[in-house]
Amino acid sequence: MTAEPVRARLDDLAAALRQFHSALLAVAKSEYEFMHGPIASPYTFFNLVTGDPAFQWLRPLSGLMSTLDEVIDQKNVVLTERQFTDASQAYGLLLSSADTRFAEFRSGYQRARHDPQVQAAEAQVRQVLDGHVA
Repeated sequence: MTAEPVRARLDDLAAALRQFHSALLAVAKSEYEFMHGPIASPYTFFNLVTGDPAFQWLRPLSGLMSTLDEVIDQKNVVLTERQFTDASQAYGLLLSSADTRFAEFRSGYQRARHDPQVQAAEAQVRQVLDGHVA
C-alpha cells in the first residue's frame, strides 16, 4: 500500500476519533453540570476539561488523538500499514479490560456508551478501523 492511502485512512480515523471524543465530552459535561450546575463559559469549560478530575478519564483518548495527529503531520515520512495497525491497537487497548492502565477511561465510557451520539461516533470509528468508510 502506498503512503497516501494510509495517510487518508489515518485522517479518517483521526476525524472519527475527534467525533467520538466530542460525544464523550458532551456526556462528561452533562454529568458535571448535573452535579455542579451550569458551566459559565467556554473558557471555564476548557479549564475544567484540562484540569478537573471529573474530565480526567478522557485523557487517554486525548493522548491517542494527539499522537495520531503527530504521525499524520509528518509530511516527509512514508506512512505504512504499520502506523494504522498501531493506532488501531492503541484504540483497542483503551477499551480492553486486559489493560488496567485505562480502567478509568473504560469506566467513563461505560457511563456514556448508551448515549446516541456516542454510539454513532463509535460506530464511525469502527467503520474506519474495519475499512468501511462511508
